[in-house]
Amino acid sequence: MLDIPKIRAISIDLDDTLWPIWPTIRRAEAVLLAWLQHHAPASAALYASVDYRMQLRESLVAAQPRFGVDLSGLRHATLHHTLQRAGEDTALADPAFEVFFNARHQVDLYADALPALARLAQRYPVVALSNGNANLARMGLGAYFHAALSAQTFGVGKPDVRFFAAAAEAADAPLDTVLHIGDDAALDVAGAHAAGMQAAWVNRTPDAWAHPGPPPHANTPDLLALCDLLGV
Repeated sequence: MLDIPKIRAISIDLDDTLWPIWPTIRRAEAVLLAWLQHHAPASAALYASVDYRMQLRESLVAAQPRFGVDLSGLRHATLHHTLQRAGEDTALADPAFEVFFNARHQVDLYADALPALARLAQRYPVVALSNGNANLARMGLGAYFHAALSAQTFGVGKPDVRFFAAAAEAADAPLDTVLHIGDDAALDVAGAHAAGMQAAWVNRTPDAWAHPGPPPHANTPDLLALCDLLGV
């Protein structure tokens, strides 16, 4: 059970907690491919293959492990190598990345996300804690957050306890007084437990908790239900 009086700050995941990420990524990939077909058709022919993209990404991460948490860097490197292999202008990697990155920020928020963020932010300092590369200011969501931390800028991501500790530091709160909210059982719930934080699992599926390790302190179907539980 949540120890609600103990909570002094909130850290919260972004992708699949505030918006569904894979529909967004699929749309962004389609926008990027259309751009490449117009500006770099030989590269587009390569990039259209999902197998090609996956193999290239795996080889880039193997060669430079930092790409494991630097998704923007990995995306840019993927585009650069594709243009190079196709014999086209590698300078196009910059505008191509921007096309993707802009589309990646065109998210469809869950209906509960904005009202829940507004309620949480009235009571607590809220810190975004994401392994992704979303820019909250670019989305117009920055006003709800006290701080935003990403794995690509911090150097490690969830479930590393150092990342959770950084969120607590950003909120100026002891680790055990921070409630972490997220959708992923391993990255969010188990990671928060390991860091000594309370954990709230936002489970938008009908599935019950059936994961290794301790269960979350709260299990809710959406963020508004969690707000009701917290009394905010």
